Amino acid sequence: MKVNLHPNTAPATDADRAAKIAEGGFGKYYTDNMVVAEWSLENGWSDAELKPYGPLTLDPATAVFHYGQEIFEGMKAYIQPDGSISLFRPQANAERFARSAARLALPEMPTDFFVKTIEELVKQDRAWVPGKVGESLYLRPFMIATEVGLGVRPSNKAMYLLIATPASAYFNAAKAVTVWISTEYVRAAPGGTGEAKCGGNYAASLVAQRQAAEQGCDQVVWLDANERRWIEEMGGMNLYFIKGSGKDATVVTPKLTGTLLPGITRDSILSVAADLGYKVEETMISIDDWRDGVASGEITEIFACGTAAVVSAVGAAKSAHGTWTTGDGNPGPITQQIRETLLGIQHGTIADTRGWNVKVC
Repeated sequence: MKVNLHPNTAPATDADRAAKIAEGGFGKYYTDNMVVAEWSLENGWSDAELKPYGPLTLDPATAVFHYGQEIFEGMKAYIQPDGSISLFRPQANAERFARSAARLALPEMPTDFFVKTIEELVKQDRAWVPGKVGESLYLRPFMIATEVGLGVRPSNKAMYLLIATPASAYFNAAKAVTVWISTEYVRAAPGGTGEAKCGGNYAASLVAQRQAAEQGCDQVVWLDANERRWIEEMGGMNLYFIKGSGKDATVVTPKLTGTLLPGITRDSILSVAADLGYKVEETMISIDDWRDGVASGEITEIFACGTAAVVSAVGAAKSAHGTWTTGDGNPGPITQQIRETLLGIQHGTIADTRGWNVKVC
């Protein structure tokens, strides 16, 4: 399989592109091109085509509209000190995309083909990659069921698409967010799609996110479905709790139980924190552990992490169990250190000892 190149013959002007990049934001503007590939049960995967970014035409009875058979990924391209462009752990995204496809009864795309599509779009639209640390070209690969018909069964046709958008910081890194711990709604249950990166997980979360906003909070934190006791995720991000301070601190994250998304940033931070000399731990953390740990001073910092936000400090938490603030409510030193180290690796200003960065162009 290959990527056939038919790029946009009327791309954005240098001035227009520069203005859009400078404006910042997330998902507001898109690059000149996209990649499309189709699959059918009969013929398998077609070659992909890189072509001008534009709308799709789909029949109203297309399966994805009715049964939500869809998956996606989120990853980034970063400018390096020498002006080259690198991807961060693209193989990990490719492997998770395949696992999500299997869970949603969609075709698994070969990981080398997935990475090839990413590389070709980045090469073609490299001028859209922002140049500042903390900014990047956000890449959104996704797959939808495209068979026409209302029968409830796995689709015999699918379409893979890849689009890209210049992205600045998702949250203000200098400010900690306030979270609402939802006891009324849950994100995922055992045996469900919590481990998959699919749109349905996010659609089901929006009512709780609206509830969080009504409580004056920036994000919602999810508890487990069975006991409504154990901390799982924050919005679409994984959570970390720091116990203690200085070099004796322990960096703790809820363990993967089958209902949490196995975040690539989450996994990277386990390694980064250990490399910085901290103890790391994956374990179950209850809402009582959170509240009591903050009250006693055992929990000194909390942060969320994900591809879009990278690392974002959590200050105050609100819930039916009360309200509490971690430390002075501002981003803590270990949170900042981990964030700066991870960004440094991604942007090539700190040595990448694990081979995470893959040079594209």
